[in-house]
Amino acid sequence: MKYRKLGKTGFNVSEISLGTWQVGGRWGEPFNEKTAEEIVHSAIDAGVNFIDTADVYSDGQSEAAVARVVKERSEEVILATKCGRQIQPHTSEGYTPERLTHFVEESLRNMNLETLDLIQLHCPPTEVYTRPEIFETFDRLKEQGKIRNLGVSVELVDEALLAMKYPNVTTVQVIFNMFRLKPSEQLFQVARENNVGLIVRVPLASGLLTGKMSPDTTFNPQDHRAFNRQGEAFDKGETFSGVDFEVGLEAVEKLKTLFPGQEPLAAWALRWILMFPEVSTVIPGASRPEQIASNLHAAELPALSAAQMEGVKAVYEQYLKPEVHQQW
Repeated sequence: MKYRKLGKTGFNVSEISLGTWQVGGRWGEPFNEKTAEEIVHSAIDAGVNFIDTADVYSDGQSEAAVARVVKERSEEVILATKCGRQIQPHTSEGYTPERLTHFVEESLRNMNLETLDLIQLHCPPTEVYTRPEIFETFDRLKEQGKIRNLGVSVELVDEALLAMKYPNVTTVQVIFNMFRLKPSEQLFQVARENNVGLIVRVPLASGLLTGKMSPDTTFNPQDHRAFNRQGEAFDKGETFSGVDFEVGLEAVEKLKTLFPGQEPLAAWALRWILMFPEVSTVIPGASRPEQIASNLHAAELPALSAAQMEGVKAVYEQYLKPEVHQQW
C-alpha cells in the first residue's frame, strides 16, 4: 500500500481507502453487521488506514460497526464521518451551530470515541458555505477536544472553492471519475495551493465504470440507481455521476478499447484517479470482503500512458461533457 498526505491534517493515508455507504449490504438491502465487520477487517489487513462513513449510513449502524472493528485492531486507522444530512427538509436554515454540535456529539457516542479524527459537512446546501458561523462552530468543537479536523463533502466545484476560503477546512470530498473531469480543471490546483486534502468519492460512477452493466441490468427498487436517476431523492450527481445510463454504457464501451487485456475497467478507472497527485485518497465502497482486494489491486497497475489519458478525456468530451460539466 502507498500513502499520501491528507492536506493540512498531517495524516498519511492509504491512497485507496474505504467508503462505507453500502458497507454491510448492497444498496437497497438490509445492513448486515457481520459482513460490515468482515469488510472493515479485510481493508485494514490490506493496509487501508482511512475509512469514511456518515451518521446517516444505515442510520448510524455503519459508524458503529466501523468504530467497533477499529477498536479491536492495533493499527492506527483514521476515521472520518459526516453530518448534516439528518436535517429535513435539507435547507440552509436547518444548519445551526446547536444542531451541528448535537450531531458531532451523537457520532462520538455512536462510535464510542472521545474525539473524531475528521468530521465533514455532508453536502450541505450551497448557501451554508456563505455562513461563517457554521464553520466557526467547528473551531469551538476542536477547542473542546471533540474533533481534530473539519472537512466538507461537496456536490459542486464552486462549493469546494467557497469552503476552502475558511482556514479550518482541511479536506474536500468530491466526486471525481472518468465521467466527471471538472474537478481536475478547476479545483485541484486551488486545493494544492491551500494544502487541502482531496478525498475522491463515487470513483466508479455507481458501478457504471466497472464495465459489467448492460441495458438489461436491473436494480433493487430501494437502490438509488433505480429511484434517483433524475434526483428524486438527493442530488442526481450521486447516481451514475449524473450521467444518463444508456449514454454511460456507450461511453464505457469506448473506454474499454483504451485498456485491452486482462484487467477489468474498474481497476483502470481507479488507477486513472491516482494519476492525479493532488488526490490524497480515493474511497471506493465494498459490499463484500473480496471487493477490497480487487479495489486495492488497482494501485499496483502501471501508470496510464499519455495516449490513454488523452483517450479518457476524448471519451468524456464526446459523450459526457455537454450534459455534466456545467451541472457540478
